Amino acid sequence: MRKRFALTALALATAVTTGIAAPASAARPDPVRQGLETLVHSDHAPGALASVLDGKGNFRTYTAGVGDRDTHKKMPRNGQVRIGSATKTFTAVVVLQLVGEGRISLDDPVEKYLPNLLRGKGIDGNDITVRQLLQHTSGLPDFEDDVTSDILERRYLSPRDALDIALKHKADFEPGERWSYSNTNYVVAGLIVERVTGRPLSEQIDKRIIQRIGLRHTYFPAPGETTIRERHPQGYRPDLQGAPARNVTEIDPSAAWAAGAMVSTNSDLNRFFSALFKDDGNPLLKEAQRKQMRTTVPMEKGNSRYAMGLGIMRVQQSDKCAFWGHSGGIPGFGTWSGATDDGRAASVTMNLEPKTGEAVQHLEETVTAGLCRR
Repeated sequence: MRKRFALTALALATAVTTGIAAPASAARPDPVRQGLETLVHSDHAPGALASVLDGKGNFRTYTAGVGDRDTHKKMPRNGQVRIGSATKTFTAVVVLQLVGEGRISLDDPVEKYLPNLLRGKGIDGNDITVRQLLQHTSGLPDFEDDVTSDILERRYLSPRDALDIALKHKADFEPGERWSYSNTNYVVAGLIVERVTGRPLSEQIDKRIIQRIGLRHTYFPAPGETTIRERHPQGYRPDLQGAPARNVTEIDPSAAWAAGAMVSTNSDLNRFFSALFKDDGNPLLKEAQRKQMRTTVPMEKGNSRYAMGLGIMRVQQSDKCAFWGHSGGIPGFGTWSGATDDGRAASVTMNLEPKTGEAVQHLEETVTAGLCRR
């Protein structure tokens, strides 16, 4: 869901498999491989996997460590993982498609689509716009800390349940005042999609994105679905008391819903993020909506490195390299995915929920290695 990440666990020797032969140069070791090794050895993840899509449409896939801490089974190449908050980019794309169809306006108040739903201490749906939901400037309080136990204990929570939990808290700030990450924004955005289309959000994501661009290993879990459908690594969560990490592969991600419930692979994520930047005949968004998506607000005062668009973050790595993407942390997994303006893409996942800033940074650095070091 949120950008959270780290762990203590058994990490074994790493192995890398590639769709293209990796360069065997002792002088210039592969920086993506080095990034995965850092996640395993420094951040104590049992394993990690990555995929890089180059400008010619070629994929290179990597694995490191193990997919199962107890059996020492190898990390599956391009295995399915829970992608957490990378789900938000999918939700934002559907909202923007509906904007392009004239069915939603970004500057309309939430009240227009969901009458009398957003009410609370300092919270009023008349004062919050759809745009503010997608860019995290609404001031809506986050529900994440309140629902983690439900996710881990496999208790189903409907979107309205999660929203009701959030609305017990007071607003973080006045709408539009500043930026602050909140999963609640995307639950509301998902409810708007369902109200406007009259269909489940999962169906809209499948029809409008997954089927349209041929993501064969990506899906939105059904209500109550706790397993991962295809070949996948086990996912772990660190114990704050220092005990061995807990296997949390089978959870109920329903509380995360439009903010973080989806399952995918690194290669499918690369296809998705790369498709967002296709100039001619973009399969996902019209040019006007692509421009709106990439209109950003600062995430931190005085820090120009990171800026938030609509469901996507811009990272200014250097004067010569910038990319767009989203991270995702959910019990069991941490992911970072991104793409450049010319359509190159990279995604990396560790099979341990990241719980430290260092682990989050290492995930981002591995994506950076795939996109900015050529």
